[in-house]
Amino acid sequence: MAKYKPPKIYKYGRGVQVCRRCGSRDAVIQAYGLYLCRQCFREVASVIGFKKYE
Repeated sequence: MAKYKPPKIYKYGRGVQVCRRCGSRDAVIQAYGLYLCRQCFREVASVIGFKKYE
């Protein structure tokens, strides 16, 4: 049987930023206090009030 190694807990940096919606740690948008990953932001952007310009 393999040994269990718990995940490292980060105090600062990119490992601390977590998406509020799905919990993902990669590509988190912090601007305006959103804290959403880019995939969740694309799904929710129009509901929040962001408009897409050409």
